[in-house]
Amino acid sequence: MNTATKILIGIVVVFVLLGVSIVGSYNGLVTKAEVVETNLSQIDTQLQRRNDLIPNLVETVKRFAQQEEDIFTDVADARARLAGAGTVEEQADADAALGGALSRLLAISENYPDLKSNQNFIQLQDELAGTENRIATARRDYNESARAYNTTIRRFPTVLYAGILGFEKVDYFEASEEAREVPNVGGQFGN
Repeated sequence: MNTATKILIGIVVVFVLLGVSIVGSYNGLVTKAEVVETNLSQIDTQLQRRNDLIPNLVETVKRFAQQEEDIFTDVADARARLAGAGTVEEQADADAALGGALSRLLAISENYPDLKSNQNFIQLQDELAGTENRIATARRDYNESARAYNTTIRRFPTVLYAGILGFEKVDYFEASEEAREVPNVGGQFGN
């Protein structure tokens, strides 16, 4: 075999290895992107579960607390905002607003002893607490998969072709500034 043939075979081997590496990386990126999407849909599923519980909780509280109409309006507005959220950031902001409204709604029970002992209210409150735990777990899983995905697309040599192949950084599910503030529920009820 002459030198030109050996060089040609060497170049072909390098390109084949490079091609196999790129295909493997591409498939890994596809897998990680799907995990991110799946985990984001889990957040959506749990947020929808909470949204489905809220009307029953509101109706139960309404029977006992007719004069708390502004809180019911806040809950309804926050639910609508969450339903219309288009991005992860909008979803996080709307979720924080809904969490604050729900906190105020649940705080009403302190002023109404009959409500605190109502079995329907207790059951709904327990279901809501369980759902909040599921939402927290789904957020954590999403952020972990987003971190793994974002790290992969930024590492060398993947960074050289990830953008060309359509893989872009995804946003984390972060608490809004609103959510970082402790809600003041005592002042609303004369405490």
